[in-house]
Amino acid sequence: MSDQHADFVGPFMEDYFAECEEHLGAVHRHLLALETAVGQPDPPASVVDDLFRSFHSIKGISAMVELREAERLSHEMESALRAIRARDVSLTTPLVDALVEGVRLLEQVIAARRSNAAIPAVASTLTRLTDAVGVHAGATPDVPRAARVSDSPVPSGRNLWRVTFTPSPELVARGIKVDSIRARLLEVGDVQSVAPRVTENGIAFDFQVMAPDGDVFAPWRVDGVEAERIAPPAPEANVAAAAPALRPPDEPVAPANFVRVDLARLDNLMRLVGDLVVSRARLEDALQRIEQFTPAAEWRTLQDHSESIERHLRDLREGVMRVRLVPVGEIFRRMPFVVRDLARDSGRRIQIALEGQSTEIDKFLVERMMDPVLHLVRNAVSHGIEPPDERIAAGKRPEGTITLAASTLGEAVVLEVSDDGRGMDVAAIARRARENGVDVPEGPLDPRLLVDIISAPGFSTRDAADRASGRGVGMSVVRDTIQELGGVLTLETSPERGTLFRIVLPLTLAITDALIVHVGERVFAVPQSSVREVAEVETGAIRAIENNELITFRGGAMPVVRLSKLFSIAAASDRDRLHVIIVGTGSAAVGILVDRIAGQREIVVKTLSDPLIKVAGVSGATELGDGRLVLILEPAALTRKVRVRAPVRAAVQG
Repeated sequence: MSDQHADFVGPFMEDYFAECEEHLGAVHRHLLALETAVGQPDPPASVVDDLFRSFHSIKGISAMVELREAERLSHEMESALRAIRARDVSLTTPLVDALVEGVRLLEQVIAARRSNAAIPAVASTLTRLTDAVGVHAGATPDVPRAARVSDSPVPSGRNLWRVTFTPSPELVARGIKVDSIRARLLEVGDVQSVAPRVTENGIAFDFQVMAPDGDVFAPWRVDGVEAERIAPPAPEANVAAAAPALRPPDEPVAPANFVRVDLARLDNLMRLVGDLVVSRARLEDALQRIEQFTPAAEWRTLQDHSESIERHLRDLREGVMRVRLVPVGEIFRRMPFVVRDLARDSGRRIQIALEGQSTEIDKFLVERMMDPVLHLVRNAVSHGIEPPDERIAAGKRPEGTITLAASTLGEAVVLEVSDDGRGMDVAAIARRARENGVDVPEGPLDPRLLVDIISAPGFSTRDAADRASGRGVGMSVVRDTIQELGGVLTLETSPERGTLFRIVLPLTLAITDALIVHVGERVFAVPQSSVREVAEVETGAIRAIENNELITFRGGAMPVVRLSKLFSIAAASDRDRLHVIIVGTGSAAVGILVDRIAGQREIVVKTLSDPLIKVAGVSGATELGDGRLVLILEPAALTRKVRVRAPVRAAVQG
């Protein structure tokens, strides 16, 4: 098994063991009920159906983790239950005994896999199950060929071969696919099994084939086929003698320190923690009101208790958050298969690199971000990576690379989708936008304006959609979803060097740290995950140029927007200095001007779901300790219309 394949399968193993334990627990209960029905003409249909579903599920997930012995045992018991359900066999004591033995061995196989011990042989139990069904049915049930042959001696004059087929665009063009290879194998021998395998260059298919002596597969190498003989398995008695002692069959398959919890229960727990945060804020506000009426000694005691409650509450909040966090690899791991299919259809050669898969993010965000990341990957294939001949002509490797990376940034997580392709044709994008009636300034496009243009519904530089791209619909979904989650989408692109999309999301949406800001008599909350920096500026240093307001910041020009102007709030006119909340980085940085910043607080986010009261730039509301309801701002949406042309920045810098 390759390292990449091991990385792909490994993260599923604990979930696999936990799910197997659930199904095996149900199997034990239903087998007891089935045993009481021995001799009855019609066994309880619900019991048979539940057993069938449990074995079918174990078979499927065992195939995912390539535990073939568990897959074959489950398949054989599933076949026996299918025969019982179809009334092809009668329910007898020997048949129930065979099922019980099969379940006991299935537990041992899974337990051995968890402890990395030798897998026990299953051939005799498979034979007993087959015989138990066959004796009472008078016919051979539907048993997988591998179950009957793999553990049996190899027939004289025949060998067991491992045949590997690695598809490629060149082979597909010649009409050589996995189905055609399978058909050719069936002509020369018996196919025992087939399994896909992830490789550095895509996916290969491993066949086990019983074929005649002699290297009959040598001429197939030009068709992407490699073959090697497999030594026949040792007799079962020898395997059993050499295997280490198995753990007791009643030992749980999954470790006891894993508990599977419904996400709805965690949501309810998070809401309760949110109520505690609000109550804690009210307590703090009440303590401030009675401070002047309380003796100093008692006041210090109250303060100590209040701070202790705050520490414990923050630990509780972080603990609940950690329970909800899952590796972002859940998003990434399906992308190699998507890229491979798209590359094959488009004739491109693409490899995918995954970085930071262990970075954790809220489970809810994982579910919501699956489609946006998929759209970005599709766009990288369709618009970014060039065909091999074009890349070679440009002095690049024929294989393009798409990189998915994840990292944490304070209370936020950063997802990046990048490619080393041709980059965006910014001039063509601007030209198409003008044709569509969009007011686009001359000169280099501001990165934020570029994001807005390519994310407009229906915008595309292509005249026809293909399988990978969807005429602008995908990017519109990407940006809208990210903004709904309180995140920010930015991009960097360079001709012939590629494009990088960066998504910054809060770790969780329920409770977060925020800055409490004042504008005139109004109070707002700004999520701290959206804030890059806070500064103070003199009102006289704010310059108005071409309907924009700018300040000099770190040797450059940075546009600013007044919150009072955006919301038509009467701001204080006698202030000599204002606070600037800086959002974005580099050339995309924008400052939001407020009268003052009151401090930092932990807030409970209440989203605004009613479309009739949704306002651009407002993501939700929260309650402060004094009972006031304040709006939670969405800085990215507030600054979206701020446009500053390059000559204006140059004028300020000069």
